[in-house]
Amino acid sequence: MAILVFFVAHYYLSLFTQTFYLHRYAAHKMFTMNKFWEKFFFLFTYICQGSSFLSPRAYALLHRMHHAYSDTELDPHSPHFSSNAFSMMWKTKVIYGEVVENRYEEAKRFEGDTPEWKALEAFGGTAVSRIGWGALYVLFYVQFATAWWQFLLLPIHFLMGPIHGAIVNWGGHKYGYQNFDNHDKSMNTLPFDFLAFGELFQNNHHKLPMRVNFGVKKWELDPTYAVIWVLDKVGVVKVKRKWQQPVQMAA
Repeated sequence: MAILVFFVAHYYLSLFTQTFYLHRYAAHKMFTMNKFWEKFFFLFTYICQGSSFLSPRAYALLHRMHHAYSDTELDPHSPHFSSNAFSMMWKTKVIYGEVVENRYEEAKRFEGDTPEWKALEAFGGTAVSRIGWGALYVLFYVQFATAWWQFLLLPIHFLMGPIHGAIVNWGGHKYGYQNFDNHDKSMNTLPFDFLAFGELFQNNHHKLPMRVNFGVKKWELDPTYAVIWVLDKVGVVKVKRKWQQPVQMAA
C-alpha cells in the first residue's frame, strides 16, 4: 500500500506542478502571484519533480516555440516529425539542454517574463540532484516494497517529467477530436486526460492559449483549473482572464 500511495502521489504532484507552474504560469503567465508564492511553487516544483526537475525558464521557452511552430519542423516536440514517442522526447531533451545552456538560437526570441531562482534552477539540473533524488526513491522502495515487481516502477519515478511530456505531446497531437480548426494537428484526448490533469485538451489550448480553463465544452473537465480557481479565490494567485470566448468551431 505504501508503494502505491507513493507512486500515485509522485505521479500527480509532479504532473500538477508541470501544468500549474511550468506551463500555465512560467510559459503563459495566465495568472500572477507575488514573489513569496512564486518562490514557494518554484521549490514545490523542484521537490515534486525530483530527479526529472525541469527548468521553468527552459520549459517556458520550449513551450512558446511549440505554440509558435505547432506541428512544423521547428516544433521541438511534434509527433509528426518523429517516428515514435521515444525519438520525439529525445529530440526534446537535446533542444532542452541547448536552451538551458543558452546555445539554442531559435529559442532566444521567446525569452522574458519567466520565474527566476538561478541557484535552485542550476542545482536541480545537476547529476548530484538527479542521482540524489533517484537514490531516495530506491531507498523508499527497499524499505516498503512487498514484491519484486514493484521495483519495475522505479524508472517511471526517475523520468516522471519526460513521461508526462510524452503523454501530452504525442497523444495530444495524434489522437482524439477537434473543437477548432487551428491549422495544426492538436487534439483533445479526453478519455486519457485522467493521466494529464487537463493537459490533453490540446486542441482547445492551442486555439485559446491564454484561457486558464482548458475545457471548453461543459463535459470537458479540467482538474487543474479547479485548483487555480480556489487559489484565485483565496488570493494566492490572480487569474488574468476569467474566461475567453471560443471563436471558430472545426467543421
